[in-house]
This record gives sequence, C-alpha cells and structure tokens, in this order.
Amino acid sequence: AYQTRDVLDAMQADSGIKLAELRVDLGALAKKLLMQFQADVLNTPVLRPAVTEVTALGAAYLAGLAVGFWDGLDELSDKAVIEKSFAPHDDDVKRQRRYRGWKRAVKAAQSWAEGHDEEDDLL
Repeated sequence: AYQTRDVLDAMQADSGIKLAELRVDLGALAKKLLMQFQADVLNTPVLRPAVTEVTALGAAYLAGLAVGFWDGLDELSDKAVIEKSFAPHDDDVKRQRRYRGWKRAVKAAQSWAEGHDEEDDLL
C-alpha cells in the first residue's frame, strides 16, 4: 500500500494531475482489508469493478477502438460497473504518522543494504 502511494505520489508530481480515485485489478480484488487500507493510505477512494479481469477487458476495449467498433472513449466510460467503493476513513494525523513510519523503515533498509557485504551471505 505504501509502495503504491510512493509511485502514485511520483506520478502526480511529474504530471501535475491529482489522483481522484484508484481502480483495482484482479490480484488486489480479493482482499477487502487491503483495499480499505489502500484507500486510507492514499486518502483516495479505491474502486473495485464488477468485472474482475479488467486488464483483459481493457485490451478488448483497445482492440475495439482500433477497428472502429466503438466511436471513442466516451462510449466506453459508461460501461465501467463498480461493485464496491472503499472510502478513506483515517484522519490526516494518523495517515501521516503511519507514512512517516514507512519512510523510516525504507531508510533503515537502505542503510542496512549499503552496509551489507556480499561476504556476509557466506557466513
């Protein structure tokens, strides 16, 4: 969840576009707790589609657009059916405290990796 936040923060910083919602795919669909946690970490709604194979569906949509089956993206936007939406519940203080803990853990792991010698693997 925190790695996803790091990636999305970088994407938003590069693009200047704020994330309004996150739509999930099959791998993450099964875990309600993870979806709620992700919504809390991002402070953004996480939407779970009714169709679990959205990657395949997206490929089919692109193929249909390429051959002219659909006129454009506007025609496809109405086809997305959301089964469940996970709204963020954490307050900003709790969210930021947890994120700072994640950042400290990443720095600690980086420090360990920098001091780690391949010879240590042989012991």
